[in-house]
Amino acid sequence: MATELVHALNEQMNFEFYSAHTYMAMAAYCSGESLDGFANFFIVQAEEERFHAMKIYKFLNDRGYRATLTAMPEPTNEYTSMLDVFEHGYAHEKRNTEKFYHLADLALNEREHATIYFLKWFIDEQVEEESLFDNLIQKLRRIEQDSNAFYMMDTEFSGRSFTAPAL
Repeated sequence: MATELVHALNEQMNFEFYSAHTYMAMAAYCSGESLDGFANFFIVQAEEERFHAMKIYKFLNDRGYRATLTAMPEPTNEYTSMLDVFEHGYAHEKRNTEKFYHLADLALNEREHATIYFLKWFIDEQVEEESLFDNLIQKLRRIEQDSNAFYMMDTEFSGRSFTAPAL
């Protein structure tokens, strides 16, 4: 792999760890608002992001390259509402999609077929992530004035879990 592609994969791995950090900050906000189901939603999101980071970590190592960790910026810790939290999450996922598209472009330019194939999984995953956040934002907007529906959503999220497939 070209040095630029290896560097970009390392950057993406670090962004995935940062994404987990970001989602944990969102979970902490939700917990602070006594919305444990919403907190669980973001804890699960953080678990998924750590899994994504480790998937890239393993890919780099399997290809004979070293994964390198960098410092991460402080995430946003304050929000104005649950809708605000999810809108930030959606914007974050869209940014992540752009980063994966950039990686795919680099891999295509290098004709790095193993990496192209590897990145397809992440691009498919990003379609799901963006759709999930978009749908939840639409629901939150619809139930804005209905506290019963809001608390039903909180209860529903309390049962959400993540089981990592084998790396």
